[in-house]
Amino acid sequence: MIWQLLTAPLDGLVWIAEQIEERATTELEKTENLQKRLTTLQLKFDLGDISEEDFVIQEQEILEAMEAEIKAEESP
Repeated sequence: MIWQLLTAPLDGLVWIAEQIEERATTELEKTENLQKRLTTLQLKFDLGDISEEDFVIQEQEILEAMEAEIKAEESP
């Protein structure tokens, strides 16, 4: 009981650090995923697997998602 009272502040700090790490990892994965999708899309277009029209549409969607991620990172 006393040990729990003494370590409670430390436990709280550890929890906060874990939450920060989890959120940072999630954000990084989102950004990396969008970059991978864009690269994959470019390869498909270069190989002739998709039409230019499909490429432009999908590219625009990915770029908009990337822009939204950047704006989300900038806002508090």
